[in-house]
Amino acid sequence: MNSFANFGLSKTLEKSILNMGFISPTSVQEKSIPFALEGRDLLGSAQTGTGKTGAFAIPLIQKLMRDEVSTALVLTPTRELAKQVLTVIEGLLYGQNAINISCLIGGEQITKQLKQLKRKPRIVVGTPGRINDHLIRKSLKLDRAKFIVLDETDRMLDMGFGIQIDRILKYIPKERQTLMFSATLPEQIIKLSKKYLTNPERVSIGKTNVVAQNINNEIIKIKKEDKYKLLLEQLDNREGTILIFVKTKHGTVKMAKNLSHDHFASEPLNGNLRQNKRDTVMRKFREKKFRIMVATDIAARGLDVPHIEHVINYDLPQLAEDYIHRLGRTGRANSIGSAVTFVSSKELGKWNEIQIMLDPSLKKSNSKNSFSKSKEKKKPFKKNKIKSNFSENKKSKKRNYPKSKKTNDEKPSKFNKFAKKNTPDEVDNKSNFYKKKKSVNKKKYDKDNDTAISFFKKKNSVDKKFKSKFKTKDDSSKKGIRRSKSSKNTNFKNKASNKPKTSKRFKNKFSRAK
Repeated sequence: MNSFANFGLSKTLEKSILNMGFISPTSVQEKSIPFALEGRDLLGSAQTGTGKTGAFAIPLIQKLMRDEVSTALVLTPTRELAKQVLTVIEGLLYGQNAINISCLIGGEQITKQLKQLKRKPRIVVGTPGRINDHLIRKSLKLDRAKFIVLDETDRMLDMGFGIQIDRILKYIPKERQTLMFSATLPEQIIKLSKKYLTNPERVSIGKTNVVAQNINNEIIKIKKEDKYKLLLEQLDNREGTILIFVKTKHGTVKMAKNLSHDHFASEPLNGNLRQNKRDTVMRKFREKKFRIMVATDIAARGLDVPHIEHVINYDLPQLAEDYIHRLGRTGRANSIGSAVTFVSSKELGKWNEIQIMLDPSLKKSNSKNSFSKSKEKKKPFKKNKIKSNFSENKKSKKRNYPKSKKTNDEKPSKFNKFAKKNTPDEVDNKSNFYKKKKSVNKKKYDKDNDTAISFFKKKNSVDKKFKSKFKTKDDSSKKGIRRSKSSKNTNFKNKASNKPKTSKRFKNKFSRAK
């Protein structure tokens, strides 16, 4: 099937599809749309960027055009994905005023959304949290919802929306058609499909846990402190729009500021931004007002920007599955994309998980061994050397440093100096260390003021007298303590009167001590 005309769609819908630039259906659309038009429940899985939105939006609109009473609900994990689904559906509904649509997402004013709901929309697109809010308010009714779409279901479960989805579906009639789409099909998705779907048709396009062949993927093992320098080199050598993934929300802001300081126009995208700000960033990025966007994994799912040419994984994702979704942001619509991933020594464990996900036949033990070998060759860790030296010191009381050529490893570290207490060499080193520290502190106080030194000496003598009185008199009362404090103060005043020219710094110290 090479044309949308073969699906038996209405002429109006066919025209809208052509106006949007869809010439022929993708693989997931070709297999999913006929089952959806028949009214069958569907469990679909495909890589990102394969046209899953059109796979459920086209049959949904076709059925609503024939059934003028029923409504539809589309649930998405993120606000960005909800906005993109809204854009596709609005494009398919071009020229059809009979079907209203509403978008209910967090970060927007409730009052604005209440106005939308008064228009009685027949298609509602939203995130689980905000949909639940409106159901509790009773501002949203789903008693006529006959078509339900769960988009990026695996992501919604990862984000903790499972309970909220359960609550929403209780408001929907049992006689309904449910379409569930997911980028991956883990066991929890299979279990959920048995709970929500009735005799579903299963559509799976290609392998979900593989990097698309049209993406040139490069892996670079690097020290953590060298990552930003290498990033600048990558940005210099790459043309076109770039999406950089970092681990935290704060990291996106910091990275964008640093890049702007280094003359690379960039903007952050994270969950802390207000919805209007997020919309502005996305609009400018689509319009190519800037070419570099720094984002968290919030942008990994459903972000549909066709012109993203490069993806840079500055930090590895928290979930191994998100690695595929990140790379899926480039190489859209069978275009050539490029990706590069930085792997530091501390991220080797996560990288191992990603490799096992990409190739389940890969044994974990073998991959770990391979990583440890590369780690030793690339960067021998000092901690291991310290531990080995420490174990040797346990056997013998004296250190035997090699008398060959001097290297950095032969120099004793601070840790090695205090690893063993009873060796004569270490005792001398320890005493020398404290002597040096004492001399440094003496110079410091001399530099501040000579009066301060005399004060601390006098204070120590007073403290000794006080301690002796306290020890000899077990029944010391509070009055005795007060007398000792007053004597200390009078002594200090006499001392201060002998040297009236005191620095401001010394006066501040005295006031704090007092």
